[in-house]
Parts: sequence; C-alpha cells; structure tokens
Amino acid sequence: MRICFVSRRYFPAISGMSVYAQNLLRELVGAGHDVTMISQYRGDDFGTRVYGGGPPPAVPGVRVIGLEQIGEQTNGDFERDIATLVETIQAEHDRAPFDILHAQYGYPTGWATLLASKAIGVPNVVSIQGGDGHWVGSCCETHRVAMCDVLAHANALLIGGQSFVEEVCDRLGSDPARFTIVPGAVDTARFTPGPAGHAGPVRLFYHGRVDRRKGVLDFIDALALVRARGVPFVAIISGIGPDVDSSEARAAELNFSEDEIRFTGYADYDTVPDLYRRADVFVSPTYAEGFSNTILEAMAAGLAVVSTHSVGVSDCLRDGENGLMVQPGDVPALAEALERVIVDAPLRRRLAEDGLAECRRVYSWSAVGRQIMEVYAAIRDAKPNPDFADALPHDPDCRFRAEPHLL
Repeated sequence: MRICFVSRRYFPAISGMSVYAQNLLRELVGAGHDVTMISQYRGDDFGTRVYGGGPPPAVPGVRVIGLEQIGEQTNGDFERDIATLVETIQAEHDRAPFDILHAQYGYPTGWATLLASKAIGVPNVVSIQGGDGHWVGSCCETHRVAMCDVLAHANALLIGGQSFVEEVCDRLGSDPARFTIVPGAVDTARFTPGPAGHAGPVRLFYHGRVDRRKGVLDFIDALALVRARGVPFVAIISGIGPDVDSSEARAAELNFSEDEIRFTGYADYDTVPDLYRRADVFVSPTYAEGFSNTILEAMAAGLAVVSTHSVGVSDCLRDGENGLMVQPGDVPALAEALERVIVDAPLRRRLAEDGLAECRRVYSWSAVGRQIMEVYAAIRDAKPNPDFADALPHDPDCRFRAEPHLL
C-alpha cells in the first residue's frame, strides 16, 4: 500500500509520539509499504527551545516532507497551517496516489487529513492522542466542532486504551464502538536493563516533556518531603518543555543542590536507552496520557515505576503489581510511594522484574504494527465520509491561540 502518515511533530521534537511514529514507520517499511511522512515542525527559537524544532530528519525507506508551522508560531493561526497540510497531501497524491491517509492527533493533523481525504477520495485513519482527549475540544467552539467531526467521520479511529476511550466519549460525545484500541509499544531490542547493583543512593528518573501537566512540579515537591524524612536519593529530570524554567525555579526555592536534583535538558533519542539504564526508578506523576510510551520504555529497561491512577496509565500499570500508583496531584501520597520504593529493595526489584516480563510479553512493536496494518487493510477500499462542513466556526478566544505550543 502507499501510505501518507501525517505527524504533528516528529523528531527533533522530543515526545512519546515522535518515538511512536519512528517505530511505526519502521514497521511499515519493513512490511513493504510505500510510505510518505508529512510532519509539521516549529522553526522559531521559542518552539525549538520548548519542544525541539527544525525539519524532520531522514527516515530510512520513507519520503519525508517537513512543513514549518508558520501560522502557529506567529499568532496561533492553526487554519493557515492546516491549509498548507491539505495542499501538500493533495500535491503528493497527484504525484503518486495514496491508498491510506493516517493522521497522528485528531487536531490539527486529523482535521487536515479529513479534509484532504474528502478532496481526493482516499480513506483515512486518525490516531487519537493524549491532548485530543484531555483538553482539545474543551478549549473553544472551533476545536470542539473539529474534534467531533473527526471522531464521527474518520474511516477508522485508533486509541491507546479503554480508559482513554471513556474520557473522549464523556467529553466529546463520541460512540465508543468507533474506536479500535491499539496500545502503545516499545522497542525491546533498544530498551534493555542495565547492570544490576551500584553504589550510592537510589536513582530516580523523570524523562519526557518537562510540563506541569506531566506532574514534574509535583515530583519536585514530593522530593522535598522525602528529603525531610532523611531518605537519600538522586533525582534526574531529563527533557525540555514549557515548564523547564518553572521546575528549576521550584527546585531552587526548595534549596535542592545539583547533587540532589539535576536537570539534564534535551536528550538525543539515540542516548535515551542509556539514560534509563543508569536509573533505578522511573517517576511519572502525570495527570493524563493517551498511552505512556515513556512508562513502557522504563519497564523495558528494567526500572520500577511510580506513576498515577490517571487516564492512559491505568491501562498498563496496576498498583502493587507492576508499579506503584497514587492519585494525580496528591503530593504527600507521591512522597510516600517514592520513600517506599527507595527503602524497600525487594519491592523495587519485584516491580522491575514484573514490569519487564509484561512489557516483553504484551507491548512488542511487531504485534502493534501488525494490528495497525490490519486496520489499513480493512478500510483500504472504503470511501471517505464527506458529510461534514469544510469550514469551522471561528472562535478567537481559544487559549491555544495564545499558547499554541501547548496544543
């Protein structure tokens, strides 16, 4: 099949979705498909600092097209960038016709793909990701209508887990039967355990987008409580994001030294497996996920995991079995869980071993890639549903127009 994969932000943007796209592209090429990736990217200084920016790198076997988000990075004009996406998909289809369009995220890429699919008569798949379910559509009428149309008219909808299906349907009124659950996955050949045992305190590791919605500020506050109880630790916060400055300020306000909390900034993806191997415990106090790829990476690397009873996490973690879980935002409970996993070495080893075994058994990319390709095959001969208006109502007060990088 000839497949057009439309990405919101591929590398060098650092996110679980970049990793997800990289692995999916590899599986598609390995199965013999002809793949074009069209990826949006931030090219301005601010966007680069917050999320990583610049054109997407070459991908073996994939035709890669980068589109700078000119509208987004100037005044939150998503419509301008959507028009460019649609034009680019149509031009590529004219050059060599596509069989399937697959968008990562419901908005803006899913909406652009729905428009392009309607114009060229090619069926479409939309992967609903974290922000789509948690806040996009509650922000303004423009994005509510766009998300509802995508959910109602895409030929196929992929989503990470049942808890996420329930959240999306509760918020946006979609039919749960429309979704195909495809869990996250991890490359277990790349992410492997490091050497057992080391001298010194237990090493706690946060990696990913440095964003208060991911619980990074809660993590720092919980570490202050752990320190007050005299429990030793070393904490690493790896990544970039909208709350790097806020996190560093919170750590300074709480008088943490660099020996206690270190901020290591941007991590090239090739170096990430080694970062996990140098840790003992992965900490993800997130408020919500679509499906947490970083948790899967940590499990594959043989780390005990401390996270939350949140959408997207509860589909892969079970408290006391393959991780420790607290309620999102409950800093005292998070501190207690961190203290418990630090001082109880047998518990730490058991959580790590059980998580690693489950990760290897359930979350392989060969199985997940095959499931996605089965969805492609099922809709290949379908016609796109054109029963929606091309124009969206314009709501100028959307909070994401002022801070578009958060969408």
